[in-house]
Amino acid sequence: VLNDMAPKSNSIKTKIINLYLQRYTRRIFSGVPRGIPIHESIKINFPKHSLSQIVKANNRISISLRPIIILGSQALLQPSKTDSMASAILSIGIPCYLSGMARGLLGRESELQMRHYRSAALKEADLVILAGVPMDFRLGYGHGISSRSFIISVNRSTEDLTKNRMPHLPVLADPCDFIIDLAKNFPKSSQASWSSWKEKLRAKDQSREIEISKKAQEPNKFINPLLLCKYIEEVLDPNSILVADGGDFAASASYIVRPRKPLSWLDPGPFGTLGVGCGFAMGAKLCNQDQEVWIIFGDGACGFSLIEFDTLVRHKIPVIAVVGNDACWSQILREQIVLLNDDVGCQLSFTKYDQIVTSMGGVGLFVEKDEDIKNILLEAKNLYREGKSVLINAKISGSDFRKGSI
Repeated sequence: VLNDMAPKSNSIKTKIINLYLQRYTRRIFSGVPRGIPIHESIKINFPKHSLSQIVKANNRISISLRPIIILGSQALLQPSKTDSMASAILSIGIPCYLSGMARGLLGRESELQMRHYRSAALKEADLVILAGVPMDFRLGYGHGISSRSFIISVNRSTEDLTKNRMPHLPVLADPCDFIIDLAKNFPKSSQASWSSWKEKLRAKDQSREIEISKKAQEPNKFINPLLLCKYIEEVLDPNSILVADGGDFAASASYIVRPRKPLSWLDPGPFGTLGVGCGFAMGAKLCNQDQEVWIIFGDGACGFSLIEFDTLVRHKIPVIAVVGNDACWSQILREQIVLLNDDVGCQLSFTKYDQIVTSMGGVGLFVEKDEDIKNILLEAKNLYREGKSVLINAKISGSDFRKGSI
């Protein structure tokens, strides 16, 4: 960068400019190791847990009656150990909730994974293990966990480890390594005392699934968004990667569309940095060319990266995108109307995203009736197998499924 950009002259002005550029460039690239071959991974050093911390955690777990584990994206930062961590979770036997890139860790179905009523479970649990999950707004800044719960927090970040609420056992370490070692020393006798707790959580999970199924059948002017998500779940290939990029529609999909395996879910992260859809999908497909790659777009988020379909087409990178098009920023609109009685800044149009993709050489499909959803999805899959990049513009009705989510 310095060689290419620095002005070539011996004048005082040029020397000042070069000095500024050198300082600025070094700041940008500070901390980056030099001389590493491009195809070699960089070794990341992170804190290690101690045996005494494992013992303390196991001692506390052994006397708990209502434990839960919440795993976040940080727990998946060692991809080579993903299977070992999944086995460790199953061996320990504590019911768990998966968030971020941890979704799919236990496959499509697992008796230990709970998907609904997490907030209620956190209020009832007497022990909570946070594996790579900070106590930020998603956990009510720590207040979402019962004051009577014993909290074990495992995090690589000193700041996130104790953010907003001090855990009873803070462990500055990698969550994956901690869970694996916890399982190695875990007293299996504890599991019997959790049977009724797990049954209770499973029963609530199943009741919510029934509610969702009923809600998905409710008639609407356009497509029911929950029914669309259910059909996506039905046709999804076992060897699929899901990229979620959106607010309300993408978040609704996260409750219904189930990743089939570990490391098969990508999303904008906790701060909702929309626009990652096409870029994430492109990278996912290039690195996993034998896998089916889907983008679940909200119509607002779609506008950020839709132009990259031009890149997908030119470089022959096939993906399937589904846009839940309700012509508004639903997640914001729903709460804004209640709080401010005003929809300013939230309304969009039923833009013809399918025609935009067609104009770029991809295949655009349009659907607005419930009865046509499955056939359109299957058509998209067939076109994908032919090497085409496909976008389905699904005209959906509004939904109160996630009312009160923000």
